[in-house]
Amino acid sequence: MKLRHHLGCWLCACVVAGCTACGVPGAPKPPSLNLPQPVSDLRAIRKGDAIFLTWTIPTRATDSAAVRRIGATRVCRSNGQQIMGCPSAIGEIAAPAATPTAQPGSPRARYTDTLPKALLSDDPSLRIWYAVSVANANGRSAGLSNIVTVPALPAPPPPTDFRVQVTADGVLLSWSGSAQSNGTTPVRHIYRVYRREEGKTTDTVVGEMPFGKLRSYLLLDHSFEWEKTYFYRATVVTSLRATGQRELQFESEDTAQVKVLVQDTFPPAAPSGLQAVFSGAGQQPFVDLSWAPDTDADLAGYNIYRREGDGELSKINSELVKTPAFRDSKVVSRHTYLYAVSAVDTHGNESPHSTEASEEVP
Repeated sequence: MKLRHHLGCWLCACVVAGCTACGVPGAPKPPSLNLPQPVSDLRAIRKGDAIFLTWTIPTRATDSAAVRRIGATRVCRSNGQQIMGCPSAIGEIAAPAATPTAQPGSPRARYTDTLPKALLSDDPSLRIWYAVSVANANGRSAGLSNIVTVPALPAPPPPTDFRVQVTADGVLLSWSGSAQSNGTTPVRHIYRVYRREEGKTTDTVVGEMPFGKLRSYLLLDHSFEWEKTYFYRATVVTSLRATGQRELQFESEDTAQVKVLVQDTFPPAAPSGLQAVFSGAGQQPFVDLSWAPDTDADLAGYNIYRREGDGELSKINSELVKTPAFRDSKVVSRHTYLYAVSAVDTHGNESPHSTEASEEVP
């Protein structure tokens, strides 16, 4: 009786303690299938007939455990109807050499698909659908990623005669108009021009112009910096907006890049309205000059020139004059002087001389 009583107490104590130290094992967990979680951030960007797909490589399995090993990734495409499965893939990405870890900046996978001409259509409602399926080392997948689409419309060709010319007013961009119309709602076409500074990796949109009936298009770029080298290119944007849906855009292929050194070799305009007035009766004589101010944004100052009779003009200022006025104190009585002024910009370009003004010193 005592032995039976002590054994019962021992079993009760084990139950109260959760059987953690009594040698009785808990319920075993099923082994992880190591199925990578389906991709949820698949993105598609269309450029001409090329589709650029990107996504983050999964680092967790469907049971939230860390993925031990990633297998191959299948790329799926469907034309005209939403993807329901992936019976035949258009491409496959081999398993990465090392399994990615869950940390900021997790590696992204990339795949480029070139659209066959047979898939393109003038019907603005048609879409081309994409998804990816990431498998484990045994070739098993937890399913498709999020589904993305691109329009199935053909991409218009870019301009064939894109030109770049540096002028005093800015960089002039020009090209011939396309014979293709601007389309009807919901499809529009826009010319878009990019600029990239040499040594940089980012592009700047210089401007956009909608398709029209113009034979030639002109776009003036004012936002550059002088004395730098740039690359310019143009493309055609197809914009599609169906009723109740967000706008979709994709670009055609680019024109060839045009490299140009934007160098300021353009002088300011010649000053105007020059007047010369003698003063100094009874004291040291002098001639005061005044003229209309130059309005060029990069004006650095003015040069003053003087001559007598049929002589050559010679500069009489040692430094650039910052204001549109000058006093010539080195004059002699009973001499007639002829004056001219020029404008100089910050790059050292000098304008032609102004119209001369004469004054006699009594």
